Amino acid sequence: MTIKVSRRVFGAGVFAAGVVGTSRGSFAQGTPKRGGTLVATWGGGEPQACYVPAGGGSSPTFSSSKLFERLAKRNMDGTFEGVLAESWKPSADFKSYTVKIRKGVKFHDGKDMTVDDIVYSVAEIWKKYAVASALTDFAGIVSPDAETVVFKYNNPTPEFFFASTLCSPVAYIVPKHIYAGSDPVTNPANNAPIATGPWKFKEWVRGSHFEYVKNENYWKKDEPYLDRLIIRYVRDPAGRAAAMEAGDIHIGVFNPVAPPDIKRLTGTGRFVATPKGYEEAVWSTTLECNMRNPVFAKREVRQAMFHAINREFIAKTVYYGYARPGTSPIYSPNKEFYTADVFKTGFDPKKAAALLDAAGFPKKADGKRFTLNLLSAGWFQENGKVGAYVKQALEDVGVGINLTVPDRPTSLKRIYTDYDYDLAISNQANPSEPVPSTTQYFTTDGILKGVPFRNASGYSNPDVDKLVANIKVETDPAKRKALVVEFQKIIAQEAPLLPLVELESITLASTKVQNHSNDPNFLAASWGDLWLAS
Repeated sequence: MTIKVSRRVFGAGVFAAGVVGTSRGSFAQGTPKRGGTLVATWGGGEPQACYVPAGGGSSPTFSSSKLFERLAKRNMDGTFEGVLAESWKPSADFKSYTVKIRKGVKFHDGKDMTVDDIVYSVAEIWKKYAVASALTDFAGIVSPDAETVVFKYNNPTPEFFFASTLCSPVAYIVPKHIYAGSDPVTNPANNAPIATGPWKFKEWVRGSHFEYVKNENYWKKDEPYLDRLIIRYVRDPAGRAAAMEAGDIHIGVFNPVAPPDIKRLTGTGRFVATPKGYEEAVWSTTLECNMRNPVFAKREVRQAMFHAINREFIAKTVYYGYARPGTSPIYSPNKEFYTADVFKTGFDPKKAAALLDAAGFPKKADGKRFTLNLLSAGWFQENGKVGAYVKQALEDVGVGINLTVPDRPTSLKRIYTDYDYDLAISNQANPSEPVPSTTQYFTTDGILKGVPFRNASGYSNPDVDKLVANIKVETDPAKRKALVVEFQKIIAQEAPLLPLVELESITLASTKVQNHSNDPNFLAASWGDLWLAS
């Protein structure tokens, strides 16, 4: 059953021009061929565990999403579709949702999936770990019969928000008989999962690959088309490019190779590259002001930081054109909520200097107004390059900069635990639903020391808090969009944290791989419907 919440088509990659590919979004040709082994990779490292109950980032999401399933998924046309749920319906007051559960689903060990597994997963995994920040109004889940569960909320819950929660990349249904009575975080099954998806776990050779095999008892009788799926981990982009060129890897997601290699490999006619499949996981590179530094008490100083930086230069030079300047905390591919009608913080060094002068920070004898510690988070190679440019751009308007590029663990600790920075270059990946993924960077309740990818800046505004509280409970879609537009306008003008650029993520695939990039979060899709042409 497809739930038609929205018929708006997601925005295709804005920078698709120049990316070699095909106009058919699914890349499918003819009747699916059965059998064969697909070897995949991605533009990141090996996960800490195959499945991480709290999410753990894109790497464990990539590995676990081929094994586990969610209650629902979002389609490329913006509609929501049931997966392990067949349908859902809100109550008249939107304080509860009745969900009908799919029948005939089995876990990989042969045991039936039941409503008990749904109730356990939501109450013990979702609420405590996976999507805790989205369930602050959650009042519990009950099962009135063997085919139904009811989600209960303390306040009205918008249908778009509810459906988006069911689709969360980490909102899996896990087997109660495997996890109940254990600490889910340390359960050994996390490294050899048992789930309901089209692929069954076979082995994990650490430092090398995961191997999955076809689930012969999958509830979708015609899937998976392939016999095996292997996820290989290759440390550097050049190594991935060489492996793909040699035919050892068929598909790579999330920028698996360097931009020059994208053009080189697609130029052979043996590969296609596409920005499709990232509409529900739009990444950005952001600049964040630490409000604990009194320099940033005046809004004009924060605005000046952004006016001093040429975002177009970053997009073209650091990201080779696979990026676009950011304008709003809601990213431009978000067709549900994005507005371009916000306060502009475009490149204007003279305006930046004038704002700093007016704020009481003229240049001193040494040419500097003040000095800041700039941290470029070390989890993406490009962040260091962005940091080097931002340092120069801010020094050009009289702001002294001490730049550091720590490794991932140190970056996480300094930004989210110690708040040891003045400016931070970091990254976000936001879905269409802004609550809480986007809003938690700006609300007072998003300030949680030691919790990554939340409000580290310390920005606190009662008007924003009230606005987000209203967004959470507004069930009229048009009124809710108007509130989100107002949120964008406030944040763009306040400028505590804004995207420098929105990244254009790329999937590179052999022309043999069919039906790929057909999901708005393709990295987190199950891949049961992929197949290999001869």
